[in-house]
Amino acid sequence: MMRVNTTINVGGRLVDLSSPLVMGIVNVTPDSFFEGSRNTAPEQIAARVDEAVGEGAQILDLGGYSSRPGASEVTPQEELRRVSAAMRIIRKRYPEMVVSLDTFRAWVAERVIEEYGAVIVNDISSGELDPQMIPTVARLKVPYLAMHMRGTPSTMQTLTDYDDVTAEVVRYFSHKVDNLVQAGIDDIILDPGFGFAKTVEQNFELLGRMSDLRILGRPILAGISRKTMIWKTLDIQPTEALNGTTALHWECLRQGASILRVHDVKEAVQTVKLFNMYQKKNAESTKNRN
Repeated sequence: MMRVNTTINVGGRLVDLSSPLVMGIVNVTPDSFFEGSRNTAPEQIAARVDEAVGEGAQILDLGGYSSRPGASEVTPQEELRRVSAAMRIIRKRYPEMVVSLDTFRAWVAERVIEEYGAVIVNDISSGELDPQMIPTVARLKVPYLAMHMRGTPSTMQTLTDYDDVTAEVVRYFSHKVDNLVQAGIDDIILDPGFGFAKTVEQNFELLGRMSDLRILGRPILAGISRKTMIWKTLDIQPTEALNGTTALHWECLRQGASILRVHDVKEAVQTVKLFNMYQKKNAESTKNRN
């Protein structure tokens, strides 16, 4: 199996992924699927940023355009206004914090990077929704987080016909990584896209074989926090899905996730700490037996 890259370069700073990191979600939208993550006023944004950093987030994922099915359309100008307001707060309070910008628009990404410095560009469409995204990221020399999705957020749940969802995601990223490297993008993270153009059953199938993606040699991000696969399976609401999220985060780590993208930072940080101790002691035990 190919060795997985364990660092990414964010504006000249090497971020170590040899131990899993927690990415705290900072939504600056009024209509994200999880009501508890909606932050629009400056004091709400600042409080959320302080909370996530205080609880141990190593990366903040900033989004100004909700990608849930049925979400309202947002103009590029409004998206930029939202994320810029948050970036000002983040850079003032935590100037060294690594930020991931959740956008599929090259124009928004470029404006933010010009104004506030290097970020990880987190693109739910892997460049499919804006043909300028990949050349823009390559030119700006920032890391690229590519996610698997079919269609658009409004059509994706009608596009769930797969013979083998995991094999399809691996094939997709095999070609995509080649294209990104040829375009000049060096630092690539892969997100299998739980909940995007996948049924509940397909999400669990993909989770059970997520480690197949490691053959591509790139870090994997898992974004399952409070998603449909959890609350629909348990017949509860997203507000009640923390326990289920934590349970599945352990499996994400076991499958090789380098980053957990989460609403609930404290619980994810604790899960990573427990997993690291489990891995360490298990490795020591195996070595002693040999």
